[in-house]
Amino acid sequence: MSISDLFDSGFKKRNEDHFASIVRVAMEDGVITDEEKAFLDRLARNLDISEGDYAIILKDYASHNINPPTSYDSRLERLYDLSRMVFVDHIKGDDEEHVLRKIAVGLGFKPENVKYVVDKALTLVSNKVDLDTFIEEIKTMNK
Repeated sequence: MSISDLFDSGFKKRNEDHFASIVRVAMEDGVITDEEKAFLDRLARNLDISEGDYAIILKDYASHNINPPTSYDSRLERLYDLSRMVFVDHIKGDDEEHVLRKIAVGLGFKPENVKYVVDKALTLVSNKVDLDTFIEEIKTMNK
């Protein structure tokens, strides 16, 4: 096995674990709605999760490691990526924002603030800000 194979498999595993974490958040209420399923489908494509791996993760998501971001900046980076995914796919409406709010809570944002954080995140990505600007704007949104 080459070093690139090790890197690729490690990257693939992190994507699978990240995807499984999001599935776990979606399953928090015991059901995946059609809107959540559509979001998960797009996310799986973007994370390069195969159909077979997707089915396995949906069936046994709890067996995957949860790799929560360890720093606030890492949480903001994940929120940026997910918000851009929602925006790039031209997703509109309360259902998709609700899914993104659930995921944001799973990333560690406080439930009482998550609506404002997600609204601000979607506004920033619609304005096509870069990651550094996004992080700074979210950090200072209450000042």
